Amino acid sequence: MTTAVIGSVAQRRFSDIVPPLLDDAYTLAKWICRNSADAEDIVQEAAIRALKALETTAIDRPKPWFLTIVRNAAISWMAKNRPKDLSYAGDAADLDSIDPRLGEFAPDPEQALIAFEDGERLRRAIAGLPSPLLETLIMRDVNGLSYRDIAEATGAPMGTVMSRLARARASLMKTLKAEP
Repeated sequence: MTTAVIGSVAQRRFSDIVPPLLDDAYTLAKWICRNSADAEDIVQEAAIRALKALETTAIDRPKPWFLTIVRNAAISWMAKNRPKDLSYAGDAADLDSIDPRLGEFAPDPEQALIAFEDGERLRRAIAGLPSPLLETLIMRDVNGLSYRDIAEATGAPMGTVMSRLARARASLMKTLKAEP
């Protein structure tokens, strides 16, 4: 096979695998870097890495594979551009992925304000999680990955993934109960 043929095969595989995962990739990158424009750059870098990898890599489960690339690209980007700021955040729009009711229209202004304040409290609580807990929570509850897929994406044992998820959820509950 020539290089051009390998390139076209990789491009075809890329077209089948990556575009359906771009929303999840962007959400994960935005939570990691806290900035929409930077998240776009990270996803673009991840897509380039994925295209190069598809020339030689067989992919059984595309979603965890690509989110691993996104996670690694985000960590590399953060280490290069903001080495002292490796924390995560997202915005209120990301909360719809966690709890769709937060994005619903409230029937009156008081309920709308309460829903907005609850969403902001949840966003702050999630953003305050330590990085390993946050990325595990996002991969599970936002991106819908299985424990096995998260273990593969993060390089952590499955028991560690389960523990991180439990600790993340417990921390959120504790934080949300403590706030007025």
